[in-house]
Amino acid sequence: MDFSALTFTQKFSQVEARSLSIEFAILIGCVAVAWGVCRWFGRDQPKDSIWFGVRVVDGLLFPLLALLFTDLARRGVLTFQPVLVLRIAVSVFISLAVIRFFARVLHAVFPASAMARLLERTISWVVWVGAILWIVGLLPPVLAELDEITLAFGRTRVSLRTILDGALSAGLVLAIALWISSTIEKRILREAVTDLSMRKVASNAVRAFLLLIGLLFALSAVGVDLTALSVLGGALGVGLGFGLQKLAANYVSGFVILLERSIRIGDNVRVDGFEGRITDIKTRYTLVRAGNGRESIVPNESLITSRVENLSQADLKFNVQTNIIVGYDSDVGKVQAILLNAAKAQSRVLADPAPVAFLLNFVPDGLEFNLNFWVSDPDKGRDNLRSAINIAILEGLRSAGITIASPQRVVRVASLPSDASPLPDAHL
Repeated sequence: MDFSALTFTQKFSQVEARSLSIEFAILIGCVAVAWGVCRWFGRDQPKDSIWFGVRVVDGLLFPLLALLFTDLARRGVLTFQPVLVLRIAVSVFISLAVIRFFARVLHAVFPASAMARLLERTISWVVWVGAILWIVGLLPPVLAELDEITLAFGRTRVSLRTILDGALSAGLVLAIALWISSTIEKRILREAVTDLSMRKVASNAVRAFLLLIGLLFALSAVGVDLTALSVLGGALGVGLGFGLQKLAANYVSGFVILLERSIRIGDNVRVDGFEGRITDIKTRYTLVRAGNGRESIVPNESLITSRVENLSQADLKFNVQTNIIVGYDSDVGKVQAILLNAAKAQSRVLADPAPVAFLLNFVPDGLEFNLNFWVSDPDKGRDNLRSAINIAILEGLRSAGITIASPQRVVRVASLPSDASPLPDAHL
């Protein structure tokens, strides 16, 4: 009797308790061997590895090894007794391997993407439903039913099964392309290309090329005539020439910025009055983060066509100033010493160039002093540093008995009533 042709209920009725215990023992042994191999080889692997993952069973290698050992055991046991548990285990490990593959690739390529997590859950549900249908023997009739349902696209009719097969093939090929591009970026580009911007453009170019090749392979696998894509390419060119020209300009500008390296990731820039550090250069836009945490999304075309001040390109030292007004009777040298000591006491203030204090103006309220100092890490904030220095200046002036000038206004009375006594000038 052909055991593989029986239904799930018939198979279960023919399996004895002794046979089940043997299969369970063999299955436990296969899983234990797979776990031991993964634990042995995964001791020194990085936590973001696709093969091993954070824990031993999180990576792709564990379900693949468990699938290999279990399938070999299933073939051996099938020669002398019916197999049920190992057959179910093979389908479970196949599903687990597919889910682990997509999950690890999406996590490696898009580590903080909510859409990637949603796609991972969707793939898990689809794979587990397919595995359950295959275990209970309902998958072939479901696929046959999907093959009977067709949709019309012009003069062509396509079945739902063909669409499903195409989506699965495209997803698998694109995931493999993303995996290869991520591996090239981590293993090759990270060591060969030290410049972060050049590494970014190389990574984007490799990923775009592999995704294009993967998409062409996926379309060819489901029977799509690739010569028909020439019409689509012509329509896309017309669309780029009219409605999508701004979008295309931003993408082209992104590659130009990365290739020219006029601005790079980590540079401090001023764009349209917004000053901050470039945290990332995407293919369409650039992220600029200010010292107070605010982040600006700047289209790449604006960085090419408008005026951009690259503060890091000119000098890695950033000047910060603070002003103070003291009374006219203050000792100028002592005030300058207090200002300089307050700046030098802060560890973030650079010693070269050294802080300087100037007497700028003789204003009506008193003597106006200006303190200049330089920092190399403006991304950590400048207002907090200026505040700490101002507090130190205030304490130093008070300790030295130097008063901070307060605004003065003179009110003069031009005339008084005849019955009123004259008043002296009032100083407010």
